Order: sequence, then C-alpha cells, then structure tokens
Amino acid sequence: MSGEPIWAPTPEDIAAAQVSRFARWLTQSGRARLTGDYLELWRWSTERLEEFWPAVWDYFDVRSASPHARVLSGSVMPDVRWFTGAQVSYVEHMFRGRDPERVALIDVRESAQPGAAPVSRHLTWGMLRKQVGDLAARLRDMGVGPGDRVAGYVPNAAEAVIAFLATATLGAIWSGCGQDYSPAAAAERLGQLDPVVLIAADGYRYGGREFDKRGAVAELAALLPGLRATIVFPRLGLPMEKAARTFGWPTSGRSGGLAPGARPFGAASGGSAGLGPGAGPFGAAPAGLDGLVPVAVPFSHPIWILFSSGTTGRPKGIVHSTGGVLLEHLKAMSLGLDLGERDTFFWYTSPSWMVWNYLVSGLLAGARIVCYDGSPSYPSWDALWALAAEHRVTLLGTSPAHLRGCAQAGVEPARDHDLSALRSLGSSGSALPGDAYFWVADHVGRRVRVNSTSGGTDVVSAFAGGSPIVPVWPGELSAPCLGVALDAWDARGRPVRGAVGELVVTKPMPSMPVAFWNDPGGSRYREAYFGTYPGVWRHGDWITITDRGSVVVHGRSDATLNRQGVRMGSSDIYHVVEQLDEIAEALVVGVERPEGEYWMPLFVVLNPGHELDDALTGKIRRAIRAGASPRHVPDEIIAVPAIPHTRTGKKLEIPVKRILQGGDPRLEAGAVDNPEALRWFAAYQTRTPIP
Repeated sequence: MSGEPIWAPTPEDIAAAQVSRFARWLTQSGRARLTGDYLELWRWSTERLEEFWPAVWDYFDVRSASPHARVLSGSVMPDVRWFTGAQVSYVEHMFRGRDPERVALIDVRESAQPGAAPVSRHLTWGMLRKQVGDLAARLRDMGVGPGDRVAGYVPNAAEAVIAFLATATLGAIWSGCGQDYSPAAAAERLGQLDPVVLIAADGYRYGGREFDKRGAVAELAALLPGLRATIVFPRLGLPMEKAARTFGWPTSGRSGGLAPGARPFGAASGGSAGLGPGAGPFGAAPAGLDGLVPVAVPFSHPIWILFSSGTTGRPKGIVHSTGGVLLEHLKAMSLGLDLGERDTFFWYTSPSWMVWNYLVSGLLAGARIVCYDGSPSYPSWDALWALAAEHRVTLLGTSPAHLRGCAQAGVEPARDHDLSALRSLGSSGSALPGDAYFWVADHVGRRVRVNSTSGGTDVVSAFAGGSPIVPVWPGELSAPCLGVALDAWDARGRPVRGAVGELVVTKPMPSMPVAFWNDPGGSRYREAYFGTYPGVWRHGDWITITDRGSVVVHGRSDATLNRQGVRMGSSDIYHVVEQLDEIAEALVVGVERPEGEYWMPLFVVLNPGHELDDALTGKIRRAIRAGASPRHVPDEIIAVPAIPHTRTGKKLEIPVKRILQGGDPRLEAGAVDNPEALRWFAAYQTRTPIP
C-alpha cells in the first residue's frame, strides 16, 4: 500500500464538493456536528442510520404521496423495512424542475461507414419527457400497470432509457438485457418473470459490424408465452417484421407503424384507472401536455429486477425497491460521484449490467448522460477518449481491462484529445491495479481523480469508492460510501484492520434487495448473503481496510488462493502478471486435489509476437515472487487462447476451478462471453487430469 497519494483535493475542491455542501447543511440545520472530515461524516452516517437517511430524503426533497410511519422497521437483516407508509416515484423526482430546453441524454452509436467516427443525437429534457409519456401511454393502453413486468432486449440506446422510465411511470417492473445475449440466454432470465410486454431493437452495430436482431427478437418473443405485445424500435432502420401483436415505436399522433393485427396507439387513459393496490397518480395531478403522469408506489414496491451472472447456476432475479433505489442513487450520484446539472456522465456499459442502471440514475442529479452501444476499441482503443472529448464528459467510467488495453496499445488520451472537461475517471468490474492509477496520471491527467469502486448488482450501488474530498492512493479505494456500514471480518466474525478479511456490511442499506424473484420463503436470499454471519451481509469479496480508512480489494473470497494456510486474492496475482508487456490477460485458480494436496496453475493469454518459453516463464515467476508472494508462485504456467468471462467482464474463476476438478461448471452457456474459451479448459482437463 502506497504511502503517498497520487491525487489530493485542493481547498477549492473540498469547498465546492456536493458532499461538503451536504455536511454544511447537516451542521447548519442542527442535525449533526461535523468538522468537514469525510470519515467523521461516514461514521455518523452508519452509526445513526435513522437520522442519516431522513437527512438524505429532506436534502434532496424527496416527496411522498403519503407520510411514512417509521424510517426503519425491524432490527435484524434481512427482516427490515424502510420508510413504511411512504409512496414515491423515481420518475417524478427525475423530471421535476428540469429545463425542457437543456440536453438530458446523448445517444451515440457506431457509424454505418466503416472506420468513421460515431454518430450522435441529443435529447433535451422536454423531448425525453415527451417520449417517456408517449410510451407510457401505449403501455397503459396495453393494460400494463403496477407490478406487471416489462422486458427489454436492447442495446445501450436512448430508447432503452425511455422504455425503463415509461415502465416505472406506471409502477410496472423493468428487467432488461443486451442483445449480445442469444434468445435462449435472454429467455433464461426474462422468462422467469412472465413479462407482458417485450421492448427490443431491430439490431445494433458493434466493432464495425451490423447485427440484425429481428429474427432473435421474434425467437425470444416465442419463448415468452405471456406476452401481450412486442414493441420494436429502429436502431439499424431495417423493415419491421410483420407479425401479430408487434408494434412500432410510438410517435405522437400516429400509429407508429403498427403491424397487422396490432391495436392502434390510442389516447392515454389518465386518472388512476387500472392502478394496483396502494398506488396512485403522483399527487393526483392531471396529466400535462405530454401526458406523463408518474404513479406513486409504496417505498418497497419493485422498480426493476436485475439478474446474477449465472456462473453458479440459473441466474437469480434480484428485486430492488423503488424507494431504496431512489434514495441510494440520489446519495451516490450527488454525494459520491459529485454529479450535478453542469456535468456530463458517461460510463461504458451494457443494459445487462447494473452499471447501466447506475448511468441512468445520473439523470436524478440533473446530469447529462451519454449512452453508447458500440465497441470501446473500434476503430481504435482511442474510441472512448474521443467521445469524452467530443461531448465534454466530466466523469468517464471504464474498466481495468479497458485501461490495460489502452496502455498496451500506446494510447495517449491527453496528448491527442481535449480532455479539459474531465474531472474524474471511474473504474468498475474488478479491482484496479496500482499501475493503472499511474498510467491515468501520466497519460490522462494529473488532476483527473481516479474513482475505483466496489459494489455490485446485489445492491445496485457501491460499498466503497472515491470521494472528491478524500485523497487517492494507488491500488486503493479511497473510503467506504456514506450509509454503508462496511467492515472486514475474520472467520470468527471479528473485525480486522491492515489484514485480509471478508467484506461485510453490518447494518442495512435501503438498496439491498427486497427479495429474489420466485423465492417465496426467502431461503435462497438468506443463504446468499446471511448464511455465513447471521444478520450480517457477507458479500463474498476479500478486502483489507487500511489504517487510513481506505479499502484494498483482493478478489472473490470463494476464489481465494490458499497456500500453506496463507490466503491471497487472485487480483493480487493479476496486478503483477498483467503489467508484463508479454501478457494480455491471466487467470489463476487454486485446485484442491483428492489426496489433500493443492495445485495452483496460472493460465496466460500472450500478446502477439510472444511465446511462453523458459525465459518468460521464469520472468513471470520472479515477478510474482517479488510483487505478490513467494508462497503464491504458481505450480504451472500454461498458455491459453482466451480467458472466459461473464457477460459483464468478470473472469470465470470458479467455473474453471470446477472443470479442472473434473466437475460440472454449473454454468449456462448464455452467461459466458466466449463459450469456446470455457470449452478449451474442459478439453484441457480431459487431456491432462489434475497432476
């Protein structure tokens, strides 16, 4: 752990930060006595949950159609409830007070001309609100109401955002995935929900290629027997397939290109017709000219269902509440990411990943968001930096893999682009190695703050990350997030500092799931998070909390490398090996042998022009011995054609380990970005049983 920070806030940075304004407001309103120190504020936020979350509520002027009776009911997780009696609307809060002429969303896609720069379109707040209202009216005409599920099979386009917001407007529940999923893989997830409407694109462009998905949309629709209708929007401009119950994207005053047999787009029903129990139009206000009437729903009413990766069995539907997401994302966007109305927020993501939901919530802070559905490395590794410069992005989100690719390709973002607007660079998906912090400083900008985060689909937010008022140390997450009672525990449930422990959250968060879908007794939910430490959330990551309060992430605790009782996270190995010029990527697992011995192979993908000879093998071993641990030098180093990942970029360590043990990876094919890479390991295990 580095002794000197690579970035530190100036007094001006601290004074202007949203979190500093919040702290001053807390003091001035008599809610807390604070000196301006972030960790002091964090401790108060976790020790006094029933004061902190109402403060967030009041500071952001969250409105409820009815008063809440209690802030927090229940004392032992997961049997707790937040803000009982409250009725809220995510959509109402998002649009309230916005200037209709200001740009809200920039939709970017690859050009149809090979090698040309991406093309973009801008939606103002007024345009976005109008389109959300139009689609909500069509869904209402189809009988969609609170509790119904609307499924998305969509690229990261403006229409995906509009579809989610229209769904939430009605109190219905959104669930989506990207069109890189096959119809069968999408149905494995969305089919669990019995959706009533499917919203999809005709296709997308990626890496210079056009992907016509019309056939896949029809195939997916056939796998969802409860559908009342499919709505298809043009991304490629292809002719729409003629099919019953297939609609075009709604356009004002016209039928929107309905297929034969589809009901025409009628007027919005208005009022509260068809609303479910406990729901009503927000504030009972009449519809405006755009027809948008957001429904207020109980605080715990589901807003969306996200799915686990499917690497340990059938993907689990994780249900998040409307109120929990609203409060958590108001806090995260403004007090964590420091976003406001002057910001442009662009995180490279897919609708299959919770970061997409996070990106959309940038609108809650009034920020302009950028949606991009193309490749991050086409026509070159410069692509995202060029977009950041063109659109004056202030917070750019990416991943360790992308930054590593840029470094290996020799990209020079600061030299080749005007990144003067860029204040912060986010990183998610896996732990960001220390050398990446230095690369950003040297090649992106010394005053660009690296904000590496750790969280997940489970809470659709972060447990720890950066703060505009806390220094940044290479390889470390600056601090726990406000309201997150983060700790590191040993196997006996005792807190540890300066040593590796299990990431736990000892007190509830509003954005923790309200349930797993189709888990009526809650047994799967309890086992997933509370089976190890009853009443305490165990996330499954190894972390170290440093003496200064920062957090180091070592990787998944269920993929721990345990040599002679000394434990190490796999990311500690990757940080060393993937810095080598010869190595594109690596994967390491620890395999228990039947006779009780331990085999630890390291698999590496080589960069072009290199081979795994004795010299490189020795170089890798020396690097691990010096940079990680002498006890964790691998038994074998094996070259592979590719490393398998989840669809969101996480290495499939556990399934590979199961394969090498001769077992079933318990993995559905749609969860893998490159099934051939996983099959290579199965063939390797057949040829070469565990030594």
